[in-house]
Amino acid sequence: MLFSLGRRCFSTALQQIEKDGARLLRVVKRRIDDRVALTSQLTETMSTPEDVARLKKLKESEPLQELWDKWIHTREALRETTTLLDDPDLRSMASEDYDMLSQAMQDMLTTEFPRILVPPSRTSHLSALVELKSGVGGSEASLFLGDMLRMYLRLAQASRWKANIVSQNNLDSGGIKDAVVEFKGVGAYDSFSLETGVHRVQRVPATEQSGRTHTSTVAVVVLPLVEESEVQKEELYSMSDIKIEVMRARGAGGQHVNKTESAVRLTHIPTGITVAMQDERSQHTNRRRAFQVLASRLMEVKLAREMEERRASRRNLVQSADRSDKIRTYNYAQERVTDHRIGLSLMNLTSVMEGDGLQDFLIALQKDHEESQMEDILQDDK
Repeated sequence: MLFSLGRRCFSTALQQIEKDGARLLRVVKRRIDDRVALTSQLTETMSTPEDVARLKKLKESEPLQELWDKWIHTREALRETTTLLDDPDLRSMASEDYDMLSQAMQDMLTTEFPRILVPPSRTSHLSALVELKSGVGGSEASLFLGDMLRMYLRLAQASRWKANIVSQNNLDSGGIKDAVVEFKGVGAYDSFSLETGVHRVQRVPATEQSGRTHTSTVAVVVLPLVEESEVQKEELYSMSDIKIEVMRARGAGGQHVNKTESAVRLTHIPTGITVAMQDERSQHTNRRRAFQVLASRLMEVKLAREMEERRASRRNLVQSADRSDKIRTYNYAQERVTDHRIGLSLMNLTSVMEGDGLQDFLIALQKDHEESQMEDILQDDK
């Protein structure tokens, strides 16, 4: 009687696993059924264009079919294991097998199925163009911008991304008013895009005599870095829509940097987006860089529009943080960094500012993003 009670408990645990994953399993089962239907539509000769398209879809769904077969096999093994729990001689071994099999089922629900169902990032191959601009807080904001720039350069070094400072507007006070940096490498855009928004710092400035804490901000804008070879493929703009102006480059205080018209300003007439570049002595180089920045901004507009169109079709919109909202606070007195989007606070400010600790936030944000995508899939398949 005692062993029968134990078996019922184990059986109830199996039911709980399936109950917890019911929504996900319904989506998987529906897609497996679609795959079976697709197979039945293949003709004997498999020579029509429709057959070619069906074969492609079948190939793409193979990993899901294999994992579903694994799920069914594990589930049956788990059921068989419960029948051994009534045997006193086998109960101990059966309990161990049950733990192993139930954990395997949990892993499939929480990790393996979502990994297959969530589509791969369309932007994983893109590099990033990161713009930092000092906000409220005067000189303290410009000093913190320098700290953030150093943090991002350290992160790039650890991630083996190539960093190139495109422009940097230094102030006489020692801070940086604004900066634009290229980070080239696989995954750079997907990682840095999580940094878009307003970053707030709370600390006592070195010049503060009374020890009062000041609050300052730095705005970060991250664009996909579009290589010249990708512009035509993406059809981001037509040259007839671009207004090109050349002028003399100017430095601090209005002094001419040179007497030639090396500065370039581009205006994309349909959107009103304007890009000016004067950091290089060569007009040709400034023109090339300006077109690259313009393409990056137009790519961001395109990606944002596509994402908004996808989200607008759903009942439950996934709320994204506006750039006017603070996304993270760096509190120096408490050695605490808080990301307000996911409510994560870590007491590792020094590590974050060195670049290493920033990975903790990026990993958590990426996980939250993947969970949001999975929720969208579950909503769409209702």
